[in-house]
Amino acid sequence: MKIIIICLCWLSAFSLKAQNSIDIERPKLVVGIIVDQMRYDYLTRFYNKYSDDGFKRLINEGYNCENAHFNYIPTATAVGHSSVYTGTTPSIHGMMGNYWYDKFLKKQIYCVDDDNYKTVGTATGGKKSPYRLITTTVADELRLAQNMKGKSISISIKDRSAILPVGHTANAAYWFQGKKDGKFITSTYYMKQLPKWVNDFNASGKAKEYLNKKWETLYNINTYTESIADDNEFESTFKGKESPTFPYKLSKLAKKNENFELLKATPFGNSIVIDFAKEAIIAENLGGDDYTDFLAISFSSTDYIGHQFGVDSKEVQDAYLRLDKDIADFLKFLDKKIGKNDYTLFLTADHAAVQVPAYLQSKKIPANYIDSEDFKLYVLAITQKHFKSKELIEHFSYSQLFLDKSKILELKLDVHKVAQILADEIINYKNVHRTVTAQTLQNTVFEERILHNLQNGYNQRLSGDVFIIHNPATISYLRKGSTHGSAYIYDTHVPIIFYGKGIKKGTSKDYIPIIDIAPTLSNLLNISFPNGNTGNIIKGALK
Repeated sequence: MKIIIICLCWLSAFSLKAQNSIDIERPKLVVGIIVDQMRYDYLTRFYNKYSDDGFKRLINEGYNCENAHFNYIPTATAVGHSSVYTGTTPSIHGMMGNYWYDKFLKKQIYCVDDDNYKTVGTATGGKKSPYRLITTTVADELRLAQNMKGKSISISIKDRSAILPVGHTANAAYWFQGKKDGKFITSTYYMKQLPKWVNDFNASGKAKEYLNKKWETLYNINTYTESIADDNEFESTFKGKESPTFPYKLSKLAKKNENFELLKATPFGNSIVIDFAKEAIIAENLGGDDYTDFLAISFSSTDYIGHQFGVDSKEVQDAYLRLDKDIADFLKFLDKKIGKNDYTLFLTADHAAVQVPAYLQSKKIPANYIDSEDFKLYVLAITQKHFKSKELIEHFSYSQLFLDKSKILELKLDVHKVAQILADEIINYKNVHRTVTAQTLQNTVFEERILHNLQNGYNQRLSGDVFIIHNPATISYLRKGSTHGSAYIYDTHVPIIFYGKGIKKGTSKDYIPIIDIAPTLSNLLNISFPNGNTGNIIKGALK
């Protein structure tokens, strides 16, 4: 009788366990796409010009987050890629910008530079690693969840855009070395030599083929009614060309524009990334076995074009119409190679961009430029007035000041008092909207969006001592072309679209921070969230 009871209890427990078990059915391949400097309104402004199979397919068949934003300062490439894939902000993941001042090394540093490694594929350009990113990414967690099975590979024109998304455990990260090389390269952080398929691609002449092309508008330029006149005073042009106007004969311009570097600032930079991504999927058999693979793709050329020509230019419009075609082609490739219902994809941006302030001024809209030297003199006058010294600032940055703690100690001053007086005085400088000290950020929780974003970008160990927020459309940049970096909506509002296996068709108009992408993907994949994650699951996106 006892044996029967034990058996029945065991069967009952087994039955309960079976009922409560999780059926893990992951996609064969996850594809993350980041479009560098893509404003959300590029989806709506150019919508009627897009094909049915690119952006429109993702919007109409996927889950479109119409009110997605970055929730920190600064909105920059390295920070954006890190935040998308880690599910958190600079306050935790430690990626403070593309470049930033290192208080310990006493110098400006670049986000992915690492002299511990060597270049693979060319003579220079590859001493890189993700070591400054102090958290895991969703790609890291996917590999860990599968006991390091499954591959993660990342591809971009920019090194930082390739390195940061796939984190620390990637099988490979490849980026494009321009100048006289025109090759995809990597670092010894990932491998000792390039795989044969990469060498074959580099030797194929594909980059040269694109450099011999003429960049002219995809459609009749007169139909580009969503952008301003082609010849205007708000755009920079390529060296060797008198005006920023179509067409651009690249072979004629190449020599004066560092040869293959020129490709980066044309839509063909995006096209060669798509070509390389296809080869990676085929050669590495991504999505071809029992483990889920991760492919991160970043389209950087849109950023180069936006910086040079501005967000309202015909060059930007043409870049997005051509990117739409490239994405349509890539989706069809994934359908055939992986299977239409076997991959999950998301598309977002690393930041957006401001309209050219000079253009806004021409339309009588308030906008301004920062005179860095004048601002520096203003700050030094403050320290001289209050503390009889011009040596209290260790480093000037566009949006923050680093105090010289040694000098302040030597003069027997209170560092917090110095910082507060600077903040109180700098608010009186032209076009300054807010000033905040590090001490305030450490002791106050801000709810207001702009200051909340500043707080999310503050890292006690790495950040400065006084922070400056300028008025909207006030930038430190040339009078031609666009830039980014602020917490204003023109820099924060970007697309988030989920598509494919496990994704529900629909639209959200709720405010969604960009850091929600990583936990949403993690939940879909049934894996741990990245270890610094502070985002939430976008419930409406998942079936």
